[in-house]
Amino acid sequence: MRFDPSNLKFDNKGLIPAIAQQEGTGEVLMMAWMNAASIEKTLETGHVTYWSRSRQSFWAKGESSGHVQKLVELRVDCDRDCLLLIVDQTGPACHTNRRNCFYTAVRDGEEVVIADPMV
Repeated sequence: MRFDPSNLKFDNKGLIPAIAQQEGTGEVLMMAWMNAASIEKTLETGHVTYWSRSRQSFWAKGESSGHVQKLVELRVDCDRDCLLLIVDQTGPACHTNRRNCFYTAVRDGEEVVIADPMV
């Protein structure tokens, strides 16, 4: 069956959450939003392109930093309302220069930073 983004369940703004996961390690890198056009662009180019809600424009991951995400596989969850992007990440995935965006843990009711920026 041919993949058709119009069969996905987008929110009322035409967006769907997309979780980026590192190929091989399974490390969860980040979560961002995509729309039908950014999904199609990602599939065409092989490099992940998200939709920036703040700028209301495409956001090709790594276009300014060089920290690109090469798409290995796109997966659709069972409800068709969330995407999992298996990627090959170059450099840090987070804009804070950390490997992933999930560097804050809640431990004993306190927020703790568990990862330093990459050098």
